[in-house]
Amino acid sequence: MNQPIITLSFSAPSLSLGKFLIPRLPAVLQPHNVAQFSPLHRSFPLLSSISHRKPTLQIVAAASSSLTMDSSDSTEVAHDHSPFLKIYKDGRIERIAGIEIVPPSLDSKTGVESKDVVISPETGVSARLYIPKTTKESQKKLPLLVYFHGGGFCIETAFSPQYHNYVNSFVAEANVVAVSVEYRRAPEHPVPIAYDDSWAALKWVASHTDGKGPDEWLNNHADLESVFFAGDSAGANIAHHMGLRVGLEGLAGVKLDGIVLVHPYFWGKEPIGGEDTDAEKRGKVEALWRFTCPATSGVDDPYINPGTDPKLGSLGCKRVLICIAEKDTLKNRGWYYSELLGKSGYRGVVEVMEAKGEDHVFHLMNSTCENSVALLKRMVSFINQGQA
Repeated sequence: MNQPIITLSFSAPSLSLGKFLIPRLPAVLQPHNVAQFSPLHRSFPLLSSISHRKPTLQIVAAASSSLTMDSSDSTEVAHDHSPFLKIYKDGRIERIAGIEIVPPSLDSKTGVESKDVVISPETGVSARLYIPKTTKESQKKLPLLVYFHGGGFCIETAFSPQYHNYVNSFVAEANVVAVSVEYRRAPEHPVPIAYDDSWAALKWVASHTDGKGPDEWLNNHADLESVFFAGDSAGANIAHHMGLRVGLEGLAGVKLDGIVLVHPYFWGKEPIGGEDTDAEKRGKVEALWRFTCPATSGVDDPYINPGTDPKLGSLGCKRVLICIAEKDTLKNRGWYYSELLGKSGYRGVVEVMEAKGEDHVFHLMNSTCENSVALLKRMVSFINQGQA
């Protein structure tokens, strides 16, 4: 059977991806096919806590008369960004983590219902929507949570088991409606495309003002006068930038009450606080950022270092909750972000919660441990503050 082929462009040095067969995501996305699997376990100083329980995914280059390669290229690595992905000299992309997906469902334990929607057929941007069981019992509209998943801008998905289960629990505990955004990932779609896709998703959300949008769940159940953005790691980075864009450009029909940044993926050239000063380790963090954002000026780019952004004080919400983990490489960046907001002219309230003895995205690895339960309760309290 002939497989559909999609042509991709990628601006990494001395690397041509040619034409690729892309693995299929849930049915809301355009049809793709073909994937190969093999086990691989590696470590990386930035996100060493990423789970490696699942097999790796290789996106396989299709043969083409315009693409010739030596057989040795199939095993030679051109770019190694473990534990995220590897790119081989023959153009194959091997995603190592964050590749499993689950369908939307009606959760038997919580009563939360989910479904997938297409936001942009042209780009494939989509989302998973969640509503709590209380929507069947009351006509009262609920706060809206817009969630951005993490994964270093290059792995994971809104449809992965970890994110599906976590947002499901969040919705049940907070009694909110949620939109979990599926943005396009690097390297096929380098940063800032993730920001553009996320903004497109927010504009789609805003189209439901006055109950006139394309989705009945949002029309009937979401209160766009009480909206929150949240995300972890790279998703927290996106939530920050979306909050900033709301402040700078506005989002008609949407009132952004607050943002929740869990273990935010920020960095910088110079070490801060107790941050690791090892040049090799810092170089790997910078290499990953340059890989996902080839056009960047470096790790002092405002995209990843809010300390260099003169517009930081324009954040478009009244409250910010920053959640950090004691053993996380990125911990100091979370504290630094809170300090920067205080100096930027931002007039809102900033809260910081630190989980002792925990590492990066620990709450996704073990959502039932004491610190994970406490983290979820804090975020729920943050969202429900002031709700009638």
